[in-house]
Amino acid sequence: MDRAEPDTHTVIVSGSPNPASANTSPATIETVTSKQLSDTTNVINVEDTLKYFPSILVRKRFNGDTQEPVTSRTTGLNASARTLIFADGVMLSSLVNNNNGNGSPQWFMVSPEEIDSIDVMYGPFSAAYAGNSYGAVIQLNTRMPQQFEATAKINVSNQNFDLYGTSQSYKSGALNATIGDRHGAFSWFISANHLDSFSQPITFGTVAQSSKTATTGLPVINGSTADFNRTGGAIQVISAGNLNHTIQDTAKVKLAYDFSQQTSLSYMLGYWKNSASAQASTYLSDITGAPYYGAASGNVNIGGYSYSAATLGGQFASSNTQQEHWMQSLSLDSKNNGAWDWNAVLSNVNYATDLTRSSTGLYPTALTSGAGRIGDASGTGWTTIDAKATYRPGSGPVAHTVSFGVHADQFKLISPTYNTSDWLNGGEGALYTNSIGKTKTEALWLQDEWRVSPSLLATLGGRYEQWKVFDGYNYSLSGSGTGFPVHQPTVTHNGFSPKATIAWKASELWKVSESLGRALRFPTVGELYQNIQTGTTYTQANPYLKPEDVTSTELAIERKTKESRVRISLFGELVSNALISQTATISGYPTPVSFTQNVDKTRQRGIELVMEKDNAFINGLELSGSVTFVDAVILANSSYVPTIAGATSVGKHTPYVPDWRSTLIATYRPDAHWAFTLAGRYTGRQYATVDNMDINPATYQGFQSFFVADLRVHYQVNRQWSISAGIDNLNNEKYYLYHPFTQRTSYAELKYSY
Repeated sequence: MDRAEPDTHTVIVSGSPNPASANTSPATIETVTSKQLSDTTNVINVEDTLKYFPSILVRKRFNGDTQEPVTSRTTGLNASARTLIFADGVMLSSLVNNNNGNGSPQWFMVSPEEIDSIDVMYGPFSAAYAGNSYGAVIQLNTRMPQQFEATAKINVSNQNFDLYGTSQSYKSGALNATIGDRHGAFSWFISANHLDSFSQPITFGTVAQSSKTATTGLPVINGSTADFNRTGGAIQVISAGNLNHTIQDTAKVKLAYDFSQQTSLSYMLGYWKNSASAQASTYLSDITGAPYYGAASGNVNIGGYSYSAATLGGQFASSNTQQEHWMQSLSLDSKNNGAWDWNAVLSNVNYATDLTRSSTGLYPTALTSGAGRIGDASGTGWTTIDAKATYRPGSGPVAHTVSFGVHADQFKLISPTYNTSDWLNGGEGALYTNSIGKTKTEALWLQDEWRVSPSLLATLGGRYEQWKVFDGYNYSLSGSGTGFPVHQPTVTHNGFSPKATIAWKASELWKVSESLGRALRFPTVGELYQNIQTGTTYTQANPYLKPEDVTSTELAIERKTKESRVRISLFGELVSNALISQTATISGYPTPVSFTQNVDKTRQRGIELVMEKDNAFINGLELSGSVTFVDAVILANSSYVPTIAGATSVGKHTPYVPDWRSTLIATYRPDAHWAFTLAGRYTGRQYATVDNMDINPATYQGFQSFFVADLRVHYQVNRQWSISAGIDNLNNEKYYLYHPFTQRTSYAELKYSY
């Protein structure tokens, strides 16, 4: 179906881009439409749609990855709770943790074919959003039909991966279908998605280079590769791990009824199922050429040095995951465009089933049987309630627009792990570890947009929040088999976050805005109730972590013409009590260990340049891109304990925040049928430790700079049919962001629209 395309430029808006979104926003916003995505971007999963946004990176390791945190200007890959992600008002951010694991967003609850547009808001400058917005707010806006429509799309991809002892192709395929219609006041929309994907190795088995010469008679083992770890220590790479096969299904139903032209009620129900298995593959072989996986005891000879066979055996593991998640929302909207507008959204995400079975025994027996553990996150989930109203008491060149609302949420983390005698099919045995708890937030906010003059708009607002963590419980099993249960205390915090923006339209072409905002980012259950391994046992964490206290600023200057746009943003951020994992001592244990703590103060400041030009040099050529530089440093850190003499964290680069990021996209449309896109993405150096001791980034567990080029060709055959093909990582860059990332990957797509 033909649709008019909305303005896709950055704007300072006085109303939400989508009625389901939480609120008016005085901040800088970047937008992309479904038409742009179809022409320019190779998309298998919905998170692929964000790959060219300024300063944004989603850690997608393979198609079907469920651990995909998002970065922003000043936040890194392990900080999932510093960005808010919504789909039509439903929170997809998993604020049960702040990491790149179980805190990752529920991207998979949205099918790419649902997307109408995507908005990314930078900085905590809107009073309607919690302090988790200080990185960014991402709104996935989906569509409802105006008449009968249907789509069907098939995607296939193939990755050629070559690293260490692995040289193989990994394929994936996705089927998408939608159907919907409107009958008078009633409209409905159904979407379904099926994904079948194989990943490259996500981990590698490594052991430290031995200094002990092998004695005569030890079994000789071949196939390892000498390398260095991220701190420069010599290692041997012996295996590829976490080779994933993932099958996922997503289904969603959306219903809407218009009581009048001004008022509508909508309901959404989403379901996601994931069946995944992961195995390891050895690079080692004995003198007969048979695969070698280590042993329970003894030593072996690798390259003339002696290695523990049990240590080698510990590098091999398998896992099976079964997940079923449900998402639903109920929304009531008024669209009067008069003195009053209002919106209310109730949403819930529930992990009905979330089981991961993993082996702990030796390969190859552990491939088919043996002891293991069962992690059960079933019952984890959250409920959110948002209600807002907008009041316009007058009209004319000088006027106020007052928005206000209430918010409530409750997040629940359940994460017991059990021992089992049969990791594939056995029942839950003795409890091994457990971390559970709940957080609750209640908030009131108020924001006034004051049109001081036709060219000057001032926005003042504030958000008051009350936060509580309760029902916390930890359990850990020591090496001797003794269990240690701990009932954690109830903790509360509250605070007020003021916001202010002034925007001046200097002329028809120029716009200048200055924003200032405070944000309080309260700890997640996972940060408060983490189990910390100390030797052969676990120790409970600090349940009294303070909230992150963030002060952010942005000066944005924008020049916009009919065919071009340039924006420069100078931004700064000062964070007190930043929640970062680092080494420190635990009472009763002499060796420093790593866990999440409050770092006294960090400072991030930088500049972002965004550019767009239509009909650049020749008609039909569109150029766009961005460059971001960030100076991110730790200013004070009283709790840090060095593990190496002389190490310090003060003055070091804030972990996981790259210094440089850039994108450049060129799309040529010679006619209404063809679109040719060549794009590049660059991310600079970043560190994973507060003392920046990870000096060797180009290795497994390192974080290195990278540049990848992408290609896409889209052909619109007619109104119904389209064909696309493309390549991501055209230059076959081999890089690590802790894990090895995808190498050159080709795509093909066929779509039918009615």
